Amino acid sequence: MDSKVKTLNINGVKIGGKNRLVLIAGPCVIENESMTMSIAEKLKSITSKLGIDLIFKASYDNANRTSINSFRGPGLKKGLEILSRIKDKYNLPILSDVHSTEQIKPTAQVLDIIQIPAFLSRQTDLLVSAGETGRVINIKKGQFMAPWDIRHAIKKVESTGNRRIIITERGYTFGYNMLVNDFRVIPIMRDFGYPVVLDATHSVQLPSAAEGVSGGQREYIEILAKAGAAVGIDGLFLEVHPQPDKALSDGANSLKLDRLEKLLKTIKVIDEIIKKD
Repeated sequence: MDSKVKTLNINGVKIGGKNRLVLIAGPCVIENESMTMSIAEKLKSITSKLGIDLIFKASYDNANRTSINSFRGPGLKKGLEILSRIKDKYNLPILSDVHSTEQIKPTAQVLDIIQIPAFLSRQTDLLVSAGETGRVINIKKGQFMAPWDIRHAIKKVESTGNRRIIITERGYTFGYNMLVNDFRVIPIMRDFGYPVVLDATHSVQLPSAAEGVSGGQREYIEILAKAGAAVGIDGLFLEVHPQPDKALSDGANSLKLDRLEKLLKTIKVIDEIIKKD
Protein backbone atom coordinates (compact mmCIF):
# COMPACT_ATOMS: atom_id res chain seq x y z
CA MET A 1 0.00 0.00 0.00
CA ASP A 2 1.14 3.54 -0.82
CA SER A 3 2.24 5.20 2.41
CA LYS A 4 2.03 8.71 0.88
CA VAL A 5 -1.72 8.73 1.51
CA LYS A 6 -2.45 11.01 4.45
CA THR A 7 -3.66 9.47 7.71
CA LEU A 8 -6.58 11.31 9.28
CA ASN A 9 -7.39 10.92 12.96
CA ILE A 10 -11.11 11.42 13.51
CA ASN A 11 -11.79 11.25 17.25
CA GLY A 12 -9.47 8.27 17.56
CA VAL A 13 -10.48 6.60 14.31
CA LYS A 14 -7.52 6.52 11.93
CA ILE A 15 -8.19 6.29 8.20
CA GLY A 16 -5.66 6.33 5.38
CA GLY A 17 -1.99 5.43 5.05
CA LYS A 18 -1.49 1.80 6.02
CA ASN A 19 -4.19 1.81 8.64
CA ARG A 20 -6.84 -0.88 8.68
CA LEU A 21 -10.04 -0.36 6.75
CA VAL A 22 -12.69 1.81 8.42
CA LEU A 23 -16.43 1.21 8.12
CA ILE A 24 -18.76 4.14 7.48
CA ALA A 25 -22.28 2.82 7.95
CA GLY A 26 -25.83 3.56 8.97
CA PRO A 27 -29.27 4.01 7.44
CA CYS A 28 -29.75 6.20 4.39
CA VAL A 29 -31.94 8.59 6.34
CA ILE A 30 -33.11 9.04 9.93
CA GLU A 31 -36.57 7.46 9.80
CA ASN A 32 -37.15 7.87 13.55
CA GLU A 33 -34.97 8.13 16.63
CA SER A 34 -35.56 4.66 18.07
CA MET A 35 -34.71 2.81 14.85
CA THR A 36 -31.64 4.95 14.19
CA MET A 37 -30.40 4.39 17.76
CA SER A 38 -31.00 0.66 17.40
CA ILE A 39 -29.01 0.49 14.16
CA ALA A 40 -26.15 2.45 15.75
CA GLU A 41 -26.12 0.07 18.73
CA LYS A 42 -26.01 -2.98 16.44
CA LEU A 43 -23.23 -1.50 14.29
CA LYS A 44 -21.19 -0.64 17.37
CA SER A 45 -21.60 -4.19 18.71
CA ILE A 46 -20.57 -5.87 15.44
CA THR A 47 -17.55 -3.65 14.75
CA SER A 48 -16.30 -3.78 18.34
CA LYS A 49 -16.40 -7.58 18.24
CA LEU A 50 -14.48 -7.65 14.94
CA GLY A 51 -11.98 -4.92 15.80
CA ILE A 52 -13.12 -2.62 12.99
CA ASP A 53 -13.35 1.15 13.49
CA LEU A 54 -16.80 2.62 12.83
CA ILE A 55 -18.03 6.02 11.69
CA PHE A 56 -21.81 6.35 11.92
CA LYS A 57 -23.72 7.98 9.08
CA ALA A 58 -27.33 8.97 8.51
CA SER A 59 -29.00 11.84 6.67
CA TYR A 60 -31.10 14.37 8.57
CA ASP A 61 -32.50 15.67 5.26
CA ASN A 62 -32.05 13.55 2.18
CA ALA A 63 -32.65 16.34 -0.31
CA ASN A 64 -31.50 14.53 -3.46
CA ARG A 65 -34.76 12.67 -4.05
CA THR A 66 -36.31 11.73 -7.38
CA SER A 67 -39.86 12.68 -6.43
CA ILE A 68 -41.34 15.61 -4.53
CA ASN A 69 -43.24 13.01 -2.51
CA SER A 70 -40.16 11.06 -1.36
CA PHE A 71 -39.37 10.87 2.36
CA ARG A 72 -36.48 13.17 3.30
CA GLY A 73 -36.00 12.76 7.04
CA PRO A 74 -36.72 14.79 10.19
CA GLY A 75 -34.95 17.93 9.04
CA LEU A 76 -31.87 19.80 10.19
CA LYS A 77 -32.68 20.67 13.82
CA LYS A 78 -34.28 17.42 14.96
CA GLY A 79 -31.91 15.31 12.87
CA LEU A 80 -28.81 16.90 14.40
CA GLU A 81 -30.25 16.39 17.88
CA ILE A 82 -30.62 12.66 17.18
CA LEU A 83 -27.14 12.40 15.69
CA SER A 84 -25.69 14.23 18.68
CA ARG A 85 -27.31 11.74 21.05
CA ILE A 86 -25.90 8.82 19.05
CA LYS A 87 -22.46 10.43 19.11
CA ASP A 88 -22.55 10.82 22.88
CA LYS A 89 -24.16 7.49 23.76
CA TYR A 90 -21.97 5.28 21.55
CA ASN A 91 -18.83 7.44 21.39
CA LEU A 92 -18.82 7.38 17.58
CA PRO A 93 -17.64 9.88 14.98
CA ILE A 94 -20.66 11.11 13.01
CA LEU A 95 -21.05 11.80 9.27
CA SER A 96 -23.95 13.37 7.44
CA ASP A 97 -24.42 15.24 4.19
CA VAL A 98 -25.07 18.94 3.65
CA HIS A 99 -26.95 20.46 0.74
CA SER A 100 -26.55 24.21 1.17
CA THR A 101 -24.10 26.69 2.65
CA GLU A 102 -26.72 27.65 5.26
CA GLN A 103 -26.46 24.16 6.75
CA ILE A 104 -22.69 24.29 7.24
CA LYS A 105 -22.50 26.24 10.50
CA PRO A 106 -25.05 24.21 12.51
CA THR A 107 -23.84 20.87 11.19
CA ALA A 108 -20.23 21.69 12.08
CA GLN A 109 -21.31 21.87 15.73
CA VAL A 110 -22.26 18.16 15.66
CA LEU A 111 -20.69 16.38 12.71
CA ASP A 112 -17.14 15.08 12.72
CA ILE A 113 -17.30 14.60 8.95
CA ILE A 114 -19.23 16.89 6.63
CA GLN A 115 -20.17 15.04 3.47
CA ILE A 116 -20.55 16.74 0.10
CA PRO A 117 -23.10 14.76 -1.93
CA ALA A 118 -22.04 13.46 -5.34
CA PHE A 119 -24.52 15.67 -7.17
CA LEU A 120 -23.01 18.73 -5.45
CA SER A 121 -19.32 17.85 -5.79
CA ARG A 122 -18.71 20.79 -8.15
CA GLN A 123 -20.50 23.38 -6.00
CA THR A 124 -17.69 25.79 -5.18
CA ASP A 125 -19.41 27.75 -2.41
CA LEU A 126 -20.48 24.56 -0.64
CA LEU A 127 -17.01 23.02 -0.78
CA VAL A 128 -15.31 26.22 0.41
CA SER A 129 -17.80 26.79 3.23
CA ALA A 130 -17.40 23.20 4.39
CA GLY A 131 -13.62 23.46 4.24
CA GLU A 132 -13.62 26.61 6.36
CA THR A 133 -15.09 24.69 9.30
CA GLY A 134 -11.88 22.70 9.75
CA ARG A 135 -13.94 19.52 9.96
CA VAL A 136 -13.07 16.46 7.91
CA ILE A 137 -14.72 16.82 4.49
CA ASN A 138 -15.87 13.73 2.63
CA ILE A 139 -16.25 14.55 -1.06
CA LYS A 140 -18.36 12.02 -2.92
CA LYS A 141 -17.15 11.92 -6.51
CA GLY A 142 -19.96 12.82 -8.86
CA GLN A 143 -21.43 10.08 -11.04
CA PHE A 144 -20.54 12.32 -13.98
CA MET A 145 -16.92 12.90 -12.94
CA ALA A 146 -13.73 11.20 -14.13
CA PRO A 147 -11.49 10.17 -11.22
CA TRP A 148 -8.72 12.61 -12.14
CA ASP A 149 -11.22 15.49 -12.12
CA ILE A 150 -11.81 15.10 -8.38
CA ARG A 151 -8.63 17.15 -7.96
CA HIS A 152 -10.61 20.32 -8.68
CA ALA A 153 -12.99 19.63 -5.79
CA ILE A 154 -10.02 18.81 -3.57
CA LYS A 155 -8.36 22.13 -4.44
CA LYS A 156 -11.50 24.04 -3.48
CA VAL A 157 -11.38 22.59 0.02
CA GLU A 158 -7.59 22.97 0.20
CA SER A 159 -7.97 26.67 -0.67
CA THR A 160 -9.32 27.17 2.86
CA GLY A 161 -6.20 25.62 4.41
CA ASN A 162 -8.14 22.46 5.26
CA ARG A 163 -6.38 19.26 4.25
CA ARG A 164 -8.60 16.92 6.23
CA ILE A 165 -10.23 15.37 3.18
CA ILE A 166 -11.71 11.98 2.25
CA ILE A 167 -12.75 11.02 -1.28
CA THR A 168 -15.60 8.57 -1.87
CA GLU A 169 -16.28 6.61 -5.05
CA ARG A 170 -19.92 5.70 -5.71
CA GLY A 171 -20.00 4.54 -9.31
CA TYR A 172 -20.16 6.24 -12.68
CA THR A 173 -23.18 6.87 -14.90
CA PHE A 174 -23.44 4.24 -17.62
CA GLY A 175 -26.29 5.01 -19.97
CA TYR A 176 -29.76 5.57 -18.51
CA ASN A 177 -30.60 4.53 -14.93
CA MET A 178 -27.39 2.58 -14.42
CA LEU A 179 -24.11 2.97 -12.56
CA VAL A 180 -20.90 0.97 -12.97
CA ASN A 181 -17.64 0.72 -11.04
CA ASP A 182 -14.16 0.95 -12.50
CA PHE A 183 -11.77 -0.15 -9.78
CA ARG A 184 -8.85 1.69 -11.39
CA VAL A 185 -10.51 4.72 -9.78
CA ILE A 186 -9.28 3.70 -6.32
CA PRO A 187 -5.50 3.91 -6.96
CA ILE A 188 -5.97 6.89 -9.28
CA MET A 189 -7.69 8.91 -6.56
CA ARG A 190 -5.37 7.69 -3.78
CA ASP A 191 -2.55 9.30 -5.78
CA PHE A 192 -3.95 12.67 -4.70
CA GLY A 193 -2.75 11.79 -1.20
CA TYR A 194 -6.06 11.42 0.63
CA PRO A 195 -7.95 8.37 1.92
CA VAL A 196 -10.36 6.83 -0.57
CA VAL A 197 -13.64 5.16 0.42
CA LEU A 198 -15.85 2.89 -1.68
CA ASP A 199 -19.59 3.40 -1.34
CA ALA A 200 -20.69 -0.11 -2.27
CA THR A 201 -24.37 0.59 -1.70
CA HIS A 202 -24.95 3.69 -3.85
CA SER A 203 -22.81 2.01 -6.51
CA VAL A 204 -25.59 -0.53 -7.08
CA GLN A 205 -28.29 2.12 -7.26
CA LEU A 206 -30.43 2.38 -10.39
CA PRO A 207 -31.11 6.14 -10.36
CA SER A 208 -34.75 7.15 -10.87
CA ALA A 209 -35.48 3.72 -12.34
CA ALA A 210 -38.47 2.64 -10.26
CA GLU A 211 -41.39 4.93 -11.10
CA GLY A 212 -40.48 8.00 -9.11
CA VAL A 213 -37.83 6.45 -6.86
CA SER A 214 -34.42 4.93 -7.41
CA GLY A 215 -34.12 1.20 -7.81
CA GLY A 216 -31.14 -0.90 -6.94
CA GLN A 217 -29.38 -4.25 -7.18
CA ARG A 218 -28.48 -5.00 -3.59
CA GLU A 219 -27.42 -8.54 -4.51
CA TYR A 220 -24.15 -7.02 -5.80
CA ILE A 221 -23.26 -4.95 -2.72
CA GLU A 222 -21.15 -7.66 -1.10
CA ILE A 223 -19.30 -8.43 -4.34
CA LEU A 224 -18.34 -4.77 -4.81
CA ALA A 225 -17.33 -4.43 -1.15
CA LYS A 226 -14.95 -7.39 -1.42
CA ALA A 227 -13.54 -6.12 -4.71
CA GLY A 228 -12.95 -2.70 -3.17
CA ALA A 229 -11.07 -4.20 -0.24
CA ALA A 230 -8.93 -6.15 -2.72
CA VAL A 231 -7.76 -2.97 -4.47
CA GLY A 232 -6.89 -1.19 -1.26
CA ILE A 233 -9.71 1.10 -0.19
CA ASP A 234 -9.18 2.99 3.05
CA GLY A 235 -12.81 2.82 4.03
CA LEU A 236 -16.04 1.05 3.12
CA PHE A 237 -19.30 3.00 3.03
CA LEU A 238 -22.48 0.95 3.47
CA GLU A 239 -26.08 1.99 3.96
CA VAL A 240 -27.72 -0.65 6.14
CA HIS A 241 -31.26 -1.30 7.29
CA PRO A 242 -32.93 -4.07 9.30
CA GLN A 243 -35.68 -4.39 6.66
CA PRO A 244 -34.50 -2.82 3.39
CA ASP A 245 -37.76 -3.58 1.58
CA LYS A 246 -39.55 -1.36 4.11
CA ALA A 247 -36.94 1.40 4.21
CA LEU A 248 -38.27 4.91 3.53
CA SER A 249 -35.25 5.83 1.40
CA ASP A 250 -32.78 3.83 -0.74
CA GLY A 251 -34.00 0.46 0.47
CA ALA A 252 -33.32 -1.12 -2.91
CA ASN A 253 -29.61 -0.42 -2.54
CA SER A 254 -29.24 -0.97 1.22
CA LEU A 255 -27.58 -3.98 2.80
CA LYS A 256 -29.73 -6.03 5.16
CA LEU A 257 -28.28 -5.46 8.61
CA ASP A 258 -28.14 -9.14 9.51
CA ARG A 259 -25.76 -9.77 6.59
CA LEU A 260 -23.20 -7.25 7.77
CA GLU A 261 -21.18 -9.27 10.28
CA LYS A 262 -20.39 -12.11 7.90
CA LEU A 263 -19.41 -9.66 5.17
CA LEU A 264 -17.11 -7.70 7.49
CA LYS A 265 -15.31 -10.86 8.58
CA THR A 266 -14.38 -11.49 4.94
CA ILE A 267 -13.55 -7.85 4.28
CA LYS A 268 -11.23 -7.77 7.28
CA VAL A 269 -9.26 -10.77 6.01
CA ILE A 270 -8.90 -9.25 2.52
CA ASP A 271 -7.87 -5.89 3.95
CA GLU A 272 -5.20 -7.46 6.17
CA ILE A 273 -3.72 -9.38 3.23
CA ILE A 274 -3.63 -6.35 0.94
CA LYS A 275 -2.10 -4.05 3.54
CA LYS A 276 0.78 -6.43 4.24
CA ASP A 277 2.33 -5.43 0.91
